[in-house]
This record gives sequence, C-alpha cells and structure tokens, in this order.
Amino acid sequence: MENLKSNPYSHLTAKERDSISFPAKLLLNKKLLAGDVLDFGCGFGKDVELLKAQGINITGYDKHYFPKYPQKKFDTVICFYVLNVLLPEEQATVLMELSQLVKPTGKAFIAVRRDLQFEGFRTHKIHQKKTYQCNVVLNSKSFFKNENCEIYEYKHFNQTKHNANAECPFCNPDTERELIVESATAYAMFDKFPVSNGHSLIIPKKHCADYFDLTFKEQSACIFMLNKVKEILVTQFKPDGFNVGINISEAAGQTVPHVHIHLIPRYKGDVENPRGGVRGVIPDKQKY
Repeated sequence: MENLKSNPYSHLTAKERDSISFPAKLLLNKKLLAGDVLDFGCGFGKDVELLKAQGINITGYDKHYFPKYPQKKFDTVICFYVLNVLLPEEQATVLMELSQLVKPTGKAFIAVRRDLQFEGFRTHKIHQKKTYQCNVVLNSKSFFKNENCEIYEYKHFNQTKHNANAECPFCNPDTERELIVESATAYAMFDKFPVSNGHSLIIPKKHCADYFDLTFKEQSACIFMLNKVKEILVTQFKPDGFNVGINISEAAGQTVPHVHIHLIPRYKGDVENPRGGVRGVIPDKQKY
C-alpha cells in the first residue's frame, strides 16, 4: 500500500461554494438526513452551514479545516467526494472511521465522482501542488447514480441481510453484536466467548475457510484492520501485550470454516507464566 505521506495535499481539492452540494440537496429532499448528522470531510463547511439553516442538526469534521474530531456516534453520516482524492490506504482508513462514527442502526451516505477523466497525481491549477484523484467503487448499496456522481448507502455489515452462506455466523453476524470497525472487505467484532477483555476477531467479508486461500489484497486488508483494532483496544482496555492467532483447519482447532484472526489482549498476571505465548497451542512445547 502507498505511504500516507506521499499524498499530503489532498485537502487542496476542497472547493469554495455558495450553494448546497448536489448530494446534500438530494438527501435533504428525500428526508434522509435524520437525527444527529455528521459531515465527514466537510471541507470549508458550506453544506454544514446551509443544512443548519434548513433545521438539520449537523456537525462538520475535516482533518484540515475543522479538525476537532467527533466524540460521539451519529444517526447519519455523510461523506462527499472525499474518497476520490485519497490513496487506497487512506480510503480504507476513512471507511473504518465512518463505520466507527455511525450508530449501530444508523446510515452513512458516501458520494464519489463518476466524471473523472484522469486518475493519478496532477498539478493543481490554483495551488500548483501535486494532488491525487481516482475512481472509487464500493461494495455498499448504490443509492443513486448519474454521469457525474454515485451515492452509496452504508449500514453496518450485521445490519444488512446477506443471502449467501446463510448458516455461516460470520457471513451473517448477529444484529445485536457490536462491530468495532469495518472496511470495504473486512470487519471486526468482539469475540462471543472472549478469553480476555477486548478479545477481538478480524473477519474478511469473503466466505473462505483458509487464510492462505485469500488473495494478497484480502490478506492485506485484514492485517491493516488488525493494526487499527489494536489501536482501539490500547485506548479502551490498556492491555500489557497481545497474542495474534489464526486457526486453519480442524487439526489446528478451527471450529468455524470462515477465516478469522484472533487479537487477544494480554494483561500482567492473567496467567502464572506467559513465557512461550502462542507456543502454548501445544502445551508441552510452551516452555523451553
């Protein structure tokens, strides 16, 4: 994946506007800006200003222009034309943040451009800095599409019905389970039978039993999410260490034939002698 530092001028693509954006106007007219609303990547904040004037309870966040990060979850999150100016790693980070900021039964509406004639870095006409743009296709429901833009409707993975692999608990997770974070290709939730506080699972959305049968891109998405979940657990539980493990096949203890990576926080004193760590899968070999 690209280094985030290689795209430092994405914020220069924000535009000054006098009127409400097309996606915001469409959602407003359809009365879909419900409850507490967050405009994620709001740029100069014009939509926030104009939607407030329409009686919408909306907050704006932009890393560069309105940098106070939201401290709660929202009923509705909007994110317009942000992903198109970000590198793949940055896109995945934003999608995970959106999943954290929307309430379990809330929705996010993500607008992407469909009129791009050029992908890659170019010199911005006004700022004369290298800015990036690309086409983006998501696996969420396409809510609206024309020649200029497409709007996706996102809901947490476990709040959407999935017809395939109906018997798989990871293809169809319980609606009452808490999702920690989600991206386009994977999601994380707390283990139903945790061995420690914060015991989490990172799960690819693709139904696949063997981790080694995932593509490199799918494996990378899981590892990228593993790092994100680790950051969340450090803040929430303050563990002293971690074990990371994947059970592959029945002989290795796998009970659900769908890939899942265990991220297990460890705490001083949680066992008498932790030496050997994951070697403990074969107890007689743990100590050496």
